[in-house]
Amino acid sequence: MEFGRKDHLVGLDIGSSCIKAADIQVSSKGKTLKTFGMTPVTPGAIVDGRIRDMPEVANTIRTLFNSLKIRKKNVAISTGGQTVVIKTINTVKVPAKYLQKTIVAEVDQYIPDDIESVNIDYQILGESEFSSEQMNVLVVAVKKDLVAQYMALTAMAGLRARTIDVDTFALHNIFETLPGLDSEDLTLLLDVGASKTSLNIVKNNISMMMQANGSGTFQIIEEIAARFETNFLTAEKILLNPVSDAPDPEIMTAILHQAAEIWCSEIGDAVHTFQGGTQDARITRIVVSGGGCFVQPFMDRLETQMGAGVSVIEPFAGLNLDEKTFFSADMSQVGPLASVALGLALRRVDDK
Repeated sequence: MEFGRKDHLVGLDIGSSCIKAADIQVSSKGKTLKTFGMTPVTPGAIVDGRIRDMPEVANTIRTLFNSLKIRKKNVAISTGGQTVVIKTINTVKVPAKYLQKTIVAEVDQYIPDDIESVNIDYQILGESEFSSEQMNVLVVAVKKDLVAQYMALTAMAGLRARTIDVDTFALHNIFETLPGLDSEDLTLLLDVGASKTSLNIVKNNISMMMQANGSGTFQIIEEIAARFETNFLTAEKILLNPVSDAPDPEIMTAILHQAAEIWCSEIGDAVHTFQGGTQDARITRIVVSGGGCFVQPFMDRLETQMGAGVSVIEPFAGLNLDEKTFFSADMSQVGPLASVALGLALRRVDDK
């Protein structure tokens, strides 16, 4: 039997390299972290957001929930990267009953596949800054077969996916809980994961631009494996250890700097495109999450190239934590990897 709010959801972040689960209780005392944990995924079980080994991943999820003693079955999950199309469009104001048809017609040009093969959701951001007769609308399109696959996966794990979110939305959700924020800042939220990088430019708690690409730490691991002639797991351990411990520190340094250059170039292109279409374009702050924040050459180059302050996200900062259960040193280490799961754990059934 499940107790508590009927709209309560456990955040389940199904990543390509590891799976994270978080349970947050929201009450008059604030947001309290009840549980958080993570476990690695077998390499190759999830590729580019697609589940390649359903029984293996389902078993990994079950094992994680059992180890954390999570008995709740309703979960919020997310997807992202190149499996999702996120676009802010400018369209003429129309009556609510015609809006869905208008948006589908507008977004059709951005969908590489048949429009009938995707689920489309949208959120009105407000009036266009260029015309009072138009409005800005954030549109998200996800392939129906991908949604069906994740629904089947959670069902196989004995869970119920009540909300399917987008990684960038979940990241924004936890970002809004952080103390000391100035909503007037134009902030770039970056989540550099194993197989994708999500970008979200935020101001006044509104997403001004969202984008994703296929870059991530797997690129570095694959390069390490090739250069040092080793397997994936060994290459991953080399990445996690100090550069001085690598088989050849000079080669390792070159690999990291090459990845930093590629990632920063892609991020820079996306930001420049945004700047070309807005009147308020200077990024004043960059907040990074995901495994990419542990790649120091990337963090250094990002700050130099973008000319803005760069920091690693501290997603637990806005939550109440029991110090007997959660040790600050451990939370600081896993924080950058926990952001999406925590953002999902703040979702509720029927959230828009």
